[in-house]
Amino acid sequence: MDPLRIITATEGFFTRREAKNAGYADRQITAVVRQGAWHRIRRGAYVFADEWAALDAVGRHRVRARAVQRSLGGKIALSHVSGMAAHGIDLWGVDLAKVHVTRLDGAGRPLEGDVVHHLGAVREDEVETRDGLRTLPAVRCALETSLQANDEVTQCLLDAGLRAKAFTKEELIAEYQRMNQWPFSHPLGAAVAHANPLSGSIAESRCLWLFRVGGLPRPELQVPVYRADGSLVGIVDWAWPQFRLFGEFDGKVKYGKLLRPGQSPSDAVFEEKRREDEIREITDYGFVRVIWDDLDSPRRTLGRFQSRMRIAS
Repeated sequence: MDPLRIITATEGFFTRREAKNAGYADRQITAVVRQGAWHRIRRGAYVFADEWAALDAVGRHRVRARAVQRSLGGKIALSHVSGMAAHGIDLWGVDLAKVHVTRLDGAGRPLEGDVVHHLGAVREDEVETRDGLRTLPAVRCALETSLQANDEVTQCLLDAGLRAKAFTKEELIAEYQRMNQWPFSHPLGAAVAHANPLSGSIAESRCLWLFRVGGLPRPELQVPVYRADGSLVGIVDWAWPQFRLFGEFDGKVKYGKLLRPGQSPSDAVFEEKRREDEIREITDYGFVRVIWDDLDSPRRTLGRFQSRMRIAS
C-alpha cells in the first residue's frame, strides 16, 4: 500500500515533506499533480484526487482546516464556520472557501491566502479538541458565524447546533447574552429565541423561518400520531391543531434514510404515501408537503398553507 495512503486515512492529506520521505522527488511531485492524480489543497499540502472527489464541500473544508492547523500549530484554534464543521454541525448558506481561525497569540493578518484570522479574547478552557481538530466551543462558533449571516441562514445554523447536541438552548442563550455587547450582535436575538432542537433538518429550519417571517402561527414540531391500539403510525414534522393541519418536508435524503435492505426508493415513497393516508384517516387533518424547490417560491408556498388555514377557520 502507498505509505501516503496510510497518512491520508487518518489525516486526510499529506505534506510535500511526507511525499519526499516516501521517495518522491520535487519533479515527480509536480508531475503527479499536473497529471491529476494528486490535488494541491494549499501550499505544501496534497490529497489523492480520488479521495478528494469522494468528499462533499464540508468534508473538503475539514481537510483544509486540518492542513491549516498543522501549519499554524498552537497559535490558532478553528472558529466560526470552520469550528462548526469540526463539531459536526450541519452547514448551509455559508462560504467554505476559506478556513476561519481565532488567534491564540494575538498576532496574524486578518486575511492571509486561504485563511481568515480573527482576534478575540479566548479563555484557556474554551479551546477544545474534536477529532484531532483544535477548536473553540460549538456555541461560540455558531453565534460568531451567525453574526456574518442573514436571518434565514442563522436560524438554520442555530437549529443545527441544537439538533446535533453540540450545545443546549440554555448554553445558546447564555453565550448570546455574553456576546450581546459585541458589535452587530443584537439582530441575533430573534433567531436565538426561535432556535429549536426539534427541527429535523436544514430544510425544516428553512421552512420554520418562512412560517415565522410569513406570519403563520408557530407549529408544534415532531408530532407523533398513534393508532387506536397505541402503536405509532409516524411522526409529523409540523402540526397546527387549531387548523387541523399537518405539514411535512419531503426530500431525497429523507427517503434514502427510510430505505431498508433491499428496498428501492420507489418502495419507500409508496410506504410514505400509505403512512400519510393512514394519518389522514385517523386524524382527519389536512396535509401540506414541501420539497426543496418550493423554498425558491416562498410566496406560493406560504399561500398553500394560508389557504388550508383559511378553509379550516
